[in-house]
Amino acid sequence: MTTASQHPLQKILANRIAIIDGAMGTTIRTYGMKEADIRGERFKDSTKDLLNNGDLFSLTQPKMITDIHRRFLEAGADIIETNTFGATTITQSEFFVEDPREHGGRKDPAFYQAIIEDKFLQQLAWDINETSARQCRAEADRVANLTGRQRFVAGAIGPLTVSLSNSPDADDAGFRVVTFDQVRIAYMEQIRALIAGGSDLLLVETIFDSLNAKAALVAIRDVFDEDSTELPVMISAAVGRGGETLISAQTTEAFWNAVKHVKPLSVGLNCSLGPDLMYPFLEELSAKADVAISCYPNAGLPNPLSETGFDLGPPDMARYLGDFAKGGLINIAGGCCGNTPEHIAAIAKALEGKAPRVLGPNGTQVGVAA
Repeated sequence: MTTASQHPLQKILANRIAIIDGAMGTTIRTYGMKEADIRGERFKDSTKDLLNNGDLFSLTQPKMITDIHRRFLEAGADIIETNTFGATTITQSEFFVEDPREHGGRKDPAFYQAIIEDKFLQQLAWDINETSARQCRAEADRVANLTGRQRFVAGAIGPLTVSLSNSPDADDAGFRVVTFDQVRIAYMEQIRALIAGGSDLLLVETIFDSLNAKAALVAIRDVFDEDSTELPVMISAAVGRGGETLISAQTTEAFWNAVKHVKPLSVGLNCSLGPDLMYPFLEELSAKADVAISCYPNAGLPNPLSETGFDLGPPDMARYLGDFAKGGLINIAGGCCGNTPEHIAAIAKALEGKAPRVLGPNGTQVGVAA
């Protein structure tokens, strides 16, 4: 799918472990934002609560979002993600469209057809993605110019609030609330805006539902073909205690077999149960995949009594990711939920000078010809 061998990030992966940033949502919470802050002028009359729709902050609080990107870059991140985890028409509809179930109806393909055709939601999704990518691009370039070290923008493509793999109706196993093409179209709109904003890479992440991810990957290919463009693609799944994707229940090996035809820049694991339970699944993926391996776990399990809402502090994450590097398992490392810029700084320091995972049965390193 990609021309990753021509991308400058490939050269970095051949020589050291690259660092990806931490959790946008966790870090936003430390700024003490309220409902009025996320609404701003544009959304002041919205009838639903918006505070949990963190992607909107790119539009209403750009200084905060830019500051967060700056902090992650200064912590040592080579790759920063756009604030677009839920920036599709489908996911944004949860915050702006009345739920038919509240009046005895149901969500179904007809409902979501209206969603993907909604002009307000189309414009909103475009604005969030393009704006967030431009914010990342500007800050990545500014820090790169100051430090003499190139930084990269990953257009973040997250999971949806609907599933293509499972039926929500216990009496109708074949029912789906949305169609594959509807999901694909929603992702294509997001992808085009991320590219327009200046993303270097596309990151399909936190994959719970492999069929949803398949629609995202088809959407990427369609955009590349229709628009005569090409970017490296990173793919990252979230797994449960048995190493299975959480909705579609594919094993780690099956997940890789389902996406390897894409020829991604990297494949990996993120989010999930934290790093302490991730090692065997990361080890299995590392043994099977012939591309770079990424790993950015949650900072342990959720803990409402913790300052960040998660159990593990920066030294803990540094130790676990250091163990992954010592085991020769990773090429890209960082943190997901619960990981602040301080966590990323500790991880970056722990991995400094550590060798990246080698690629392929002949010992060829990532980006180095056999």
